[in-house]
Amino acid sequence: MKSEYINPFVKATINVFSTMVNCDLERGPLQTRDSSAPLHEVSGIIGLTGRAAGTVVVSLSREVAIQTTGVMLGERPVSIDADVTDAVGEIANMIAGAAKRQLEELEMSVSLPSVICGKNHSLSFPTTATTIVIPFDSDWGPLSIEVGLIATPDSTEKSEQAAAAGSG
Repeated sequence: MKSEYINPFVKATINVFSTMVNCDLERGPLQTRDSSAPLHEVSGIIGLTGRAAGTVVVSLSREVAIQTTGVMLGERPVSIDADVTDAVGEIANMIAGAAKRQLEELEMSVSLPSVICGKNHSLSFPTTATTIVIPFDSDWGPLSIEVGLIATPDSTEKSEQAAAAGSG
């Protein structure tokens, strides 16, 4: 998996948390994993298509999700509720939007994010993808970005293949 596909999400996550909720993130070392269980209780899920296809997950611990919601709404919720789901969806949307600007030049598109909550939810990545985890720590607790992408044939390759098939 190319770093140019991952770095826009890393930069966007750091920027969105810093500017939108005044929360500085400290990045940890890259990890790989093969489990579909989320690292944290709240997951903002972003689909990717284009030169690579797959899923990017912004995974927040319970406390980070609640604190983020409190800052965004001006009132701290006591549990993971509809407000938390909406706030995490908005954070994931901001991250996707910021990353999208960098990914368009790589001929990649992002989907509208969705949010899943709960300790027992599972995440779906392409079966042949190696899932990379970028952990972060903050004063509020841990969060991470999980990325599972597979390369797709370049659109130029597809055009060349179609032309070659038509000339035969």
